[in-house]
Amino acid sequence: MKQIQNIQEGIETVVSKKVMLEIKDLKKAFGNNQVLNGFNLELFEGENLVIMGKSGSGKSVMIKCLVGLMQADSGSIKVMDKDITTLNRMDLDELRTEIGFLFQGSALYDSMTVRENLEFPLRRHKHKFGTITDTTQLVTEALESVGLADAIDLMPAELSGGMKRRVALARTLILKPKIILYDEPTSGLDPITAKEIIELMRRIQRQYKTSSLIITHDVDCARVVSERMILLVDGINYAEGTFEELKASKDEKVKAFFK
Repeated sequence: MKQIQNIQEGIETVVSKKVMLEIKDLKKAFGNNQVLNGFNLELFEGENLVIMGKSGSGKSVMIKCLVGLMQADSGSIKVMDKDITTLNRMDLDELRTEIGFLFQGSALYDSMTVRENLEFPLRRHKHKFGTITDTTQLVTEALESVGLADAIDLMPAELSGGMKRRVALARTLILKPKIILYDEPTSGLDPITAKEIIELMRRIQRQYKTSSLIITHDVDCARVVSERMILLVDGINYAEGTFEELKASKDEKVKAFFK
């Protein structure tokens, strides 16, 4: 738990918030290119936290280090108080069931139906749910939560870009994760579909009480969905605050994000 001080109408209160994810002094270089140079982050329970950074700023590298797909040079990453840098493969795999990951390109299996795409994580992570002989209820519930129950037997090629993103989100939700990582959730979508995905993200947070880390360069997405933001500049968490606080900043590096 971390204690946060709130001062309102002259009364000081201390609110305890559970830290779901913590990154401390994360560093990662590729040759002479220092991508992350002491990045820090805390994600609290039930929070929507947006990370914004320019192309090549290290957003994707940070995410890959966070889920154990890439090893950082130094620093610590704790997910629900477990340091992922010290976990063995089996324990890391088990922890990943608590972390949903919505890939930028949806990453559906083209040769599988929508139903089979959603069944795949259930069969891979039997240690969490056991052996399920009939997955229909779980698959249907996940698809209903994203408004696509009728698409259960379609192939990915039959889906629009927005529908693919929704199915990918349903596949993430089927494991009932405590944390969801969104990698550019509105990338490649038209404005209307992007707005629908943003609203869906907000509804899922309310319904499932998830803690969400959202990587985006979409200012409109950040404005609507964020409760707090971190700007990744020069490999560090350069600036933090609400959307309005950061937008009002006089710092030129911060102002560049809102032009």
